[in-house]
Amino acid sequence: MDRFCHFIARWMGALVLLTAGISLLIPSSFIWIDTWTINPMLGVIMFGMGLTLSPHDFRIVLSRPKDIFIGCLAQFTVMPLLAWTLSWLFALPKELALGVILVGCCPGGTASNVITYLAKGDLPLSVGMTATSTLLAPFMTPFLVWLLAGTMVDVDALGMLQSIIYVVIAPIAAGLLCQRFLPGMTKTATPYLPAFSSIVIALVVGIIVSHSADRLLMGGMVVILVVMLHNLLGLSLGYLVGRLLRLQKPKCVALSIEVGMQNSGLASSLAVLHFAAFPLATIPGAIFSVWHNISGALMAKFYSSNSK
Repeated sequence: MDRFCHFIARWMGALVLLTAGISLLIPSSFIWIDTWTINPMLGVIMFGMGLTLSPHDFRIVLSRPKDIFIGCLAQFTVMPLLAWTLSWLFALPKELALGVILVGCCPGGTASNVITYLAKGDLPLSVGMTATSTLLAPFMTPFLVWLLAGTMVDVDALGMLQSIIYVVIAPIAAGLLCQRFLPGMTKTATPYLPAFSSIVIALVVGIIVSHSADRLLMGGMVVILVVMLHNLLGLSLGYLVGRLLRLQKPKCVALSIEVGMQNSGLASSLAVLHFAAFPLATIPGAIFSVWHNISGALMAKFYSSNSK
């Protein structure tokens, strides 16, 4: 398991980066795939998450409510506020600012659990935070986007809530049902899920980047810098929150990774579905998908080498 997780973490960022590079330089390689396919792909990833969740993961939430509360509070305050602040400081155009805010308001990314494991962080806390923030997302994400971006664009909060239920909650529930009633199939499939999810994530990035390649090449450097700062500040502030609350280091590491790594694929999906009039809004999610896999692997190495 350890070797497998190391392999996935090492190559996941490279796979996503390679796919993003190909789709940017040769958009025709992925542009033939329509953006509507992003939602089913995200649904497949969430279905896989449902297959891997267990009753023990939910018991963690009940047995450690304080830790989970701190983590989710940090998740839904640090990243949204950073997104708004960076968009203002860099005077981003409305479309790009919307995309950055969408990323900031999404729940934690599924890859965060693997990265936390490799970083020798508190894995149960990471899993509990991912599950809880994901279940809260149908309510928190639309509300936060409306709060932070509602003055810039018209935000259909109810429509976003429905989309997140269809794309995130329903597939997770289906995965839990399969786990309950088809345990043999679940046990066979589970070892392959991290690699499969990595491939699907890379494909999602390829589709998004290819459809925005010309706009990204024309004015992408500022938004790339903003996305990198958003992620790195999130990782740092997540750890700082844990230290200020005097949590043990493994908890601080889990908090750092959970706060800094977002479900950026969901952000791009919401941009496509609900903000089609602002095509540039998909770009920050695509860039974040590439960058946070790279920074996550680097942080895992850093944290694990300083775990004592």
